[in-house]
Amino acid sequence: MPLLRPLAALTLATALLAGPALAQEFVTPETVGDGSPAAQPVTSTQSAGNSFTFTLRGGVATQPKFFGSDEYDVGPDIGFQFKHLRLRGLPEVGDTDPWAEDYGWDVHGSFRYLGERDASEDPDLESLHDVDPSYEIGFGVGFAGPSYEAFADIRRGFGGHEGLVGSVGVDYVARPDDRWRLTVGPRFIWANDEFIDTYSGIDPDEATADLPAYDPDGGLISAGIQLGARYKINDSWGVESALNWDNLQGDAADSPIVETGDNDQWRFRIGVTRVFNLRF
Repeated sequence: MPLLRPLAALTLATALLAGPALAQEFVTPETVGDGSPAAQPVTSTQSAGNSFTFTLRGGVATQPKFFGSDEYDVGPDIGFQFKHLRLRGLPEVGDTDPWAEDYGWDVHGSFRYLGERDASEDPDLESLHDVDPSYEIGFGVGFAGPSYEAFADIRRGFGGHEGLVGSVGVDYVARPDDRWRLTVGPRFIWANDEFIDTYSGIDPDEATADLPAYDPDGGLISAGIQLGARYKINDSWGVESALNWDNLQGDAADSPIVETGDNDQWRFRIGVTRVFNLRF
């Protein structure tokens, strides 16, 4: 599947960008032994006193084949998040409580993958240049309270595009009980001219009767909403999912390329989270 190709890069990027990403949707549990086999911590017995706690998430995800496409790819969903670090003689970093909420300000990493556009696979786009897969890497700031959280991220593209992309969002957070955490809120994405030219522009040498030349400007490119859910199975395991709907806006929506695809862009992921507590 096409999404398998970015698996290695995605795993590395999520490890480097440990932290709440895109509206802090990767909050996960920490291993705390409760006597059951599933909750036994993964440890190293080299020495006592130091510990490193992190989470790994694995599952499946679906998203448009490329920006503005009405076809979808299915591939792996990989996630990593730092939780806690204790080293003898140094201040502790993070929270030892596996389900603690981080209120206040935070600085986090941000990552997004966009699939390649292969004109040979779509007769409507055969006159266009191909676009390689894009990996967007950046950072963001966020603020969270007991019933809400907000974020603003900026990323730079590598591969298919080298533009700048910014995203903001606000979530309402609900906790029906001590196992469920539900979020819902709007999402807005902006991009500069370089991004929009790559995915929505049509050069004169690419133009046809059905795809006339088009020179779009950057700005707001999508507005939508995200629904998120997290369920705590036990102190070591959890399940997370998120559903995103984005409606293309402005010059992105008016592109003849998008008219052959769809203004409505959907993304869905679901995965199982495991907490690891390394002691050394």
